[in-house]
Amino acid sequence: MTQAYITERVHARAPGKINVFFQVGAPGADGYHEVASAYQAVSLYEDVWATPSDEFTIEVTGTVQCSDVPLDENNLAVRAARLLASEIGYDAGVHLHVHKAVPVAGGMGGGSADAAAALVACDALWGAGLGTAELQRLGARLGADVPFALMGGTAVGTGRGDQLSPALARGRFEWVLVVSDEGMSTPVVYAELDEYRSGTGIYVPRAPARPAVYPMVLQALRQGDAQALASASDNDLTPAVLRLRPTLDDLINLGLQEGALAALVSGSGPTLAFLIENEQAALELQVALSAAGHNALHVHGPVPGARVLPD
Repeated sequence: MTQAYITERVHARAPGKINVFFQVGAPGADGYHEVASAYQAVSLYEDVWATPSDEFTIEVTGTVQCSDVPLDENNLAVRAARLLASEIGYDAGVHLHVHKAVPVAGGMGGGSADAAAALVACDALWGAGLGTAELQRLGARLGADVPFALMGGTAVGTGRGDQLSPALARGRFEWVLVVSDEGMSTPVVYAELDEYRSGTGIYVPRAPARPAVYPMVLQALRQGDAQALASASDNDLTPAVLRLRPTLDDLINLGLQEGALAALVSGSGPTLAFLIENEQAALELQVALSAAGHNALHVHGPVPGARVLPD
C-alpha cells in the first residue's frame, strides 16, 4: 500500500469497561483461564490522535497516573497500529497521542481501549476501510478486552473473554468508581485466585467446570433493573484482590453504608465499581467517598465502543 492518507489527523475515542459479572474457570494446560463475563462500557474514555509519520511513535498524557505506561513497542496502541499496517501492507508509520482517563492497571481495560482507538484511528487515517468484524479479529490478537472496547455497549464474553455476543441492556446504569494510583498485576491476581481455590475447607469455592453468565444477570440488564443487577452481580476474582489489597474491604463497606446497591471489583482490580439506584444517589455517594479521601468518579453505562470523533 502506498503512503497516501486521507486526512492530516484522526481523533478516536474508546471506553473503559467494568465487569458486572465475572466467572473464572480453572487454569488450562497453557496457564490461561476460561472465563465468562458480562461487560459494560462506561463513560470513562481513552482518546487517541493519529497523525502521519515515517515511524511508529507515541506520547501519553492523561488525568490519571500514567508514568508506568510504556512508550515503546510494548505499548498496546503501538502494537495495534503496527498490526494494522502489516495487515493492509502500509509501509510508513504513525504518531499516536494517547490521552488517558481510564486508570492504568485498574481492571477497566484502559490499555485495550487504547489499542481499540488506535485501530479505528489508523484505519481512518490510512483509508483502509476495514469493517467492524475485521477490526475485532485483529483486536483479539492483541488481547481479550480489545474486541469489547471496539464493540462497546453491553456484551457477554466467553473463552478468554474475547468471544463476544451483544447483550441487550435497557436504560442507563449509574456507577461510582473508586480508582487507585497503584494498579494491580492481572497475572498475580489470577495466581492468587488459584492459590485461594487450592485451600481446604467447606467455604473455599472451586472453579466452575464451564464458566457461564447467570441468566438472572442478563435478565436484570434487559430490564434495566439496577436492584436486580445488584443481587445477581459477582466477580470470582474478588477474594484474590482482597487478599492482595485488604484495605479495599473497608472501602467496600463504606460504599455500601453510604447507599450503594452493590460493590464490585472491576476485572482484576483494584478499581471498585459501586452500582447506584439513580443519578442523584450516585452524585451523593461520589461526594461522600471523595470527602473520605478517595478518588471517586461518577460514570454511566452502557456507552458506544471505539469510534472516530470530529477533530
